Amino acid sequence: MSEVMTEDAAIGARVADTVYNRLRDEILNHTLPAGERLSVPAIAERFNVSRSPVREAVLRLVQDEFAQESRNKGATVTHIRVEDLAPLYEVREVLEGLAAGLSAEHATREQLGQLQRNLMRHQAAVAAGDLSEHIELDLEFHALITWASGNPVLVSHLDKIHQKIRLGMIEAGQAGAEVALKEHGDILQAILAGDTQRSDTLARAHVKRVRKDLFG
Repeated sequence: MSEVMTEDAAIGARVADTVYNRLRDEILNHTLPAGERLSVPAIAERFNVSRSPVREAVLRLVQDEFAQESRNKGATVTHIRVEDLAPLYEVREVLEGLAAGLSAEHATREQLGQLQRNLMRHQAAVAAGDLSEHIELDLEFHALITWASGNPVLVSHLDKIHQKIRLGMIEAGQAGAEVALKEHGDILQAILAGDTQRSDTLARAHVKRVRKDLFG
């Protein structure tokens, strides 16, 4: 009997993980917009699963700040105001510099190749005036650098910051795509050269410039 219960619990946990990941992706790509109610019965019906794993998934979304609970509406998708991003950028400036410096020291050949391919795709998106693709590739560039740092604690902290910034980025907008692209190219060249200090300095300056453009 206990073995059956353990197996059922494992299956439920996997279903909850699947529902969580799908809902998180829909929130991040704004398929589920800010303020959207996360109705457990409706989600369970849409995904053709029981309500229990959906409740667990929604609870995790609240814990991870992708959703928020209110007495009247229940759980709804978190609304990130532009001004909420300012303190994130202050912390991000320091951590992005650290990540770039560590990447210059630890990045593998494969990771450097991923960064170079990202830059090429980003150039094409900016040339085409594709704002949505620009935002995605901009955040991907920083995520790749974070992973290339080889520091799991740094990855964890910056991943949460990047997710929150992505939630608010559509509302905040992002001017100066050409400038951002140029700065990305400079950061990548420093990383490719293995110059830890310059990589750190350029990454910090890049985030600081974006912060000033957004918030003054």
